[in-house]
Amino acid sequence: MKKFLMILLTATVLVLGGFFILNLFFDFTNDKNEEKQTAQTNQSEVKESTTASSEAHDTIKDTLEKMTVAEKVGQLFFVRVPEVNQVEDIKTYHLGGYVLFGRDMENETKESLTTKIKSYQSASKIPLLIGSDEEGGTVTRLSQNPNLVSSPFASPQALYAAGGFAAIKSDTISKAKILREFGINAGLFPIADVATDPNAFIYDRTIGLDAAGTSEYVTTVVKALATEKSGSTLKHFPGYGNNRDSHVEIVRDTRTLKELRQTDFLPFKAGIKAGADSVLVSHNIIDSIDQTKPASISKAVHDVLRHELGFKGVIMTDDMDMAGLADFISQADAGLAALQAGNDLIMSSSYQVQIPRILAALKTGEYSEEELDTAVSRVLTWKQELGLLP
Repeated sequence: MKKFLMILLTATVLVLGGFFILNLFFDFTNDKNEEKQTAQTNQSEVKESTTASSEAHDTIKDTLEKMTVAEKVGQLFFVRVPEVNQVEDIKTYHLGGYVLFGRDMENETKESLTTKIKSYQSASKIPLLIGSDEEGGTVTRLSQNPNLVSSPFASPQALYAAGGFAAIKSDTISKAKILREFGINAGLFPIADVATDPNAFIYDRTIGLDAAGTSEYVTTVVKALATEKSGSTLKHFPGYGNNRDSHVEIVRDTRTLKELRQTDFLPFKAGIKAGADSVLVSHNIIDSIDQTKPASISKAVHDVLRHELGFKGVIMTDDMDMAGLADFISQADAGLAALQAGNDLIMSSSYQVQIPRILAALKTGEYSEEELDTAVSRVLTWKQELGLLP
């Protein structure tokens, strides 16, 4: 009897062991099949992404090859809507985009403003960037007119106080939808400046937090804008800090590069990582990077943005009519200087004199057609990502 029990126990162990081994085998096989299916799915997604990227590149390349030099130069101008010849100038100068200011919103209704913007687009061979400063609070164009938006866009600080970053995200999405309804594809925000002094010029336009808080704010806004295919613009690189107002004077920033890296660069890095479309460069002179030129026309400043921060998108100047630049260099030369520094877009009201100067520089070799093509490609790529190009 004892011998029989031993035989039965041994047989049971062998049977159970067999089942265990079979289970291991089936688990292993299933895991391998799942891994194979996952790999195939990933490969398919990568292939689709690569194909889409390749097709997008081909579209940009084809568009570029069909453009004249004058058309290419015009694409680099994101200009204030002129008071006269608005439609004519789009055709004459092949402009890349229009920026609407308060005067462009006055006395408009939803229908009239939408119609006006559509008329600009209809006049352009290549779809326009249509911009408007819509930071909220002290800087908003559209919501100053109650006929267009029922209540003014709130400032970042007011939104944060009311509901934290959730309120920031919700407001950004809502704002982007409103802008899109009018045909505005670039709201020219968020403010990535870190200002800790309530008396500083830029403070009221910021989120009012330290570098970490500002970084989270910028990331939240950039990602929210991306979901709505609305252009994002980080400003004002390399960071205003607590400096004075370059709208009215030449401003010299005396902070060290170490200070900028530890504080001001961080929100820009965060925004770039989040996928920011563009970065706007200030007119402040940054002593620790370039003691001789405002940031907007400084190659050294642009090199930091491209190489140290790794930004690959569109770089644009601040408004060229601001005293911080206008008192430093003539408007006729300012556009060329901006491109030579590394900008892709020039915000200007003096394009009528700047464009001929750039065309002449291309003939003399002061600015190369290779550099021109690189800048135009970035602008066209942004337009394509916004859904403006086929």
